[in-house]
Amino acid sequence: MQRGRSWFGCVPMSTAALPVERDFDLPAVKLSWPSSASDGGFAKGSIDLGGMEVRQVTTFAKVWSTTQGGQDGLGATFFKPAPVPAGFHALGHYAQPNNRPLFGHVLVARDASGTGALLAPPLDYALVWSSGQDDGAGFFWLPTPPDGYKAVGVAVTATKDKPQPGEVMCVRADFTDACEAEESVWGSDKDGFSATGLRPAVRGIDARGVHTGTFLARSNAAPASASALACLKNNSAAYTSCMPDLPQLNAVLAAYSPHVYLHPSDPYLPSSVTWFFENGALLYQKGNPTPTPVAADGSNLPQGGGNDDAYWLDLPADAGQKERVKKGDLAGAKAYVQAKPMLGGTATDLALFFFYPFNGPARAKVGPLTIPLGMIGEHVGDWEHLTLRVSNFSGELLRMYFSQHSTGAWADASQLEYLDGRPVAYASRHGHAFYPREGMVLQGDSKLGVGIRNDCAKGSRLDTGGGRCELVSAEYLGAAGKVAEPAWLGFERGWGPREEYDIGREINRAARILPRAIKERLAQLVNKLLVGEGPTGPKMKGSWRNDERDP
Repeated sequence: MQRGRSWFGCVPMSTAALPVERDFDLPAVKLSWPSSASDGGFAKGSIDLGGMEVRQVTTFAKVWSTTQGGQDGLGATFFKPAPVPAGFHALGHYAQPNNRPLFGHVLVARDASGTGALLAPPLDYALVWSSGQDDGAGFFWLPTPPDGYKAVGVAVTATKDKPQPGEVMCVRADFTDACEAEESVWGSDKDGFSATGLRPAVRGIDARGVHTGTFLARSNAAPASASALACLKNNSAAYTSCMPDLPQLNAVLAAYSPHVYLHPSDPYLPSSVTWFFENGALLYQKGNPTPTPVAADGSNLPQGGGNDDAYWLDLPADAGQKERVKKGDLAGAKAYVQAKPMLGGTATDLALFFFYPFNGPARAKVGPLTIPLGMIGEHVGDWEHLTLRVSNFSGELLRMYFSQHSTGAWADASQLEYLDGRPVAYASRHGHAFYPREGMVLQGDSKLGVGIRNDCAKGSRLDTGGGRCELVSAEYLGAAGKVAEPAWLGFERGWGPREEYDIGREINRAARILPRAIKERLAQLVNKLLVGEGPTGPKMKGSWRNDERDP
């Protein structure tokens, strides 16, 4: 998708260029996708939500900007979509922090039902907040929808005059879904104003809520909650019709498959699942002291049953072989990919799962001290993942998710590093949590300087391109899609034994010199971040059928 230049003529910008003053374009990305054999709608530019056609607009006219406060103290800019395609209507305006290049979208809509009843202008606008009283200030307006309709976004003006009735349109309630606040865009101490991005409240494979790209404005004088606005809803019976088919999936993976840098001091590297099985992985059954070697394709693993502790996997029994397998096999490592619909079928999530035979011990940071935590954090079998979110309107990469122990974080495409036109991720030392930048990330209390270290640096690199992404699941394609799930994917028990150790004793042994309060705080962090049952496989992750988990 071609992203045009935004217009910055409405209000003077500061003399120093801000990141938002330049558009972000994906580097060296193929934006021409194979034609669909089934006449699907992937990357066709518009999506039918069951009578309402929507398009994704990525070009904007600036309405108002501030260079104070907000993320990195650089302020934020508020835009209107421009130009809006003929016959379509804006549903709300767009907001973005100034600390990043301009990269976003809002949806515009037209009534394709033949009834002319799906969209309606607001009855009025209520002023939520203004930065001043004179022209040139920012004025934020909440539409008042007619009965049976919902507002989807707010309008921003640079004058105190109300917007025109058709500046944004309201949507018939049955084509809307509940939304919730997401990222804070900007706020002001004046009257408690805040502007916050919005997303569907329910997100998953079967959820129909559509991300509209609009934002919520509220203040002490108008303390609107996210319920004052709605997101769109895909009412189409064939809501996955705009998902990529198999050749298109392979093309998307070829365009965006990430490079993963492993820490140079981490001896515990990833491997393929097949290599793990072929090199002596054992299947244990509760009550049976004799383990069973796992077949190379995992075909003798029990299927289903949940994680009931009846079975688990472990390293080879031979001590020498065990130590060798712990170190993995980077040369043969793969990313195992699940493709799934998200945001009402308007986006495709490609979850790339990486397997490590062993997770190394954790290290704590207490002020200037780095303290190894003994056995804490060690476990057999480690599954981590990255998720690429791709627009089904354009095939464009929107965001990437970085799993980080029991949680994770999204980063917009404009915030990623790239190598050879594809995104980069860093796996942390020993723990293998993913981050978008090298350096040290502290999980814990940053004010006290106490937490678990996550160190990332450029060591060996796993390039998931060139056939090293293996598609293992794309349920939406059905039987005709011909994505055969490997037998090991149906193994729902632990990929390692349950690790049991006395946390207090391990911390006392590792950090004898620390005050008792600090040791207790470390124990709490360890319990929260690192302790649990042996890790389960991809299908047992909450994100297998739902959206990714935020911090």
